[in-house]
Amino acid sequence: MALSTNRFPALTLNTDGHAHPRENTLVGITALLGVLAFTTSFFYNLHLLTSLAGLFGVLTGMWGQFISVTTAERFVLVIATGMSAWGLYLGIAHGGIW
Repeated sequence: MALSTNRFPALTLNTDGHAHPRENTLVGITALLGVLAFTTSFFYNLHLLTSLAGLFGVLTGMWGQFISVTTAERFVLVIATGMSAWGLYLGIAHGGIW
């Protein structure tokens, strides 16, 4: 019996064993927009970038939740959508989209 050298489980969003390219793309886009909106929300003069990234992050996150297949996808989408919403709210509070 051979011992596996991989001691950690694989980090994957496809926990059901099937490929989900459309769903994983939405997860990646939402995560990217969520991190962007969250980090730029701490800078008052970046309210335009923060608001737009937050708005598009929330929209892609909600669409991703609608079509997601696995729990791992939903987990990342909820966190990323929350970060996008945080950025959207603070971006609007700092001056909004215009």
